[in-house]
Amino acid sequence: MPFPIDEKYIFETESELNVKFPTEFKNRMIKSNGGELVTDEFEFELFPFFDKSDRKRISRSCNHIGLETKNAREWNGFPNNGIAIGTDGFGNQLILTHNGNGNLTDEIHFWNHETRQKEKIAESINKLYIEKSSFWTRIKSKFNK
Repeated sequence: MPFPIDEKYIFETESELNVKFPTEFKNRMIKSNGGELVTDEFEFELFPFFDKSDRKRISRSCNHIGLETKNAREWNGFPNNGIAIGTDGFGNQLILTHNGNGNLTDEIHFWNHETRQKEKIAESINKLYIEKSSFWTRIKSKFNK
């Protein structure tokens, strides 16, 4: 279950990863740190920012964006400019990217761990309508044969 987070923990993650998260993403996470994105066909878990405010929150945010990004960067083909913000539980990641300047764009990308390809699936976290994405239509058609 997601919970609100103090913005100072987002700043700590930005410093750790040497990036700046987009305002829209930060605002969403401040209200609900982590959580799930669910449709009829897919389920993604958003990684939280690491919240060190008490033992319960440390435990609930131990799979945080900083740690999950470091782990993903060990995988062959994970984008050098990618920050892991979520997973589908099968190794595929939702990621934010930057153009070398550390300022992450609002765009949400799906990174496929098998093909090592990324594809933009939404303009921003608040515009992520998985069920309406042409990307998901193509993925669903592969499984519904």
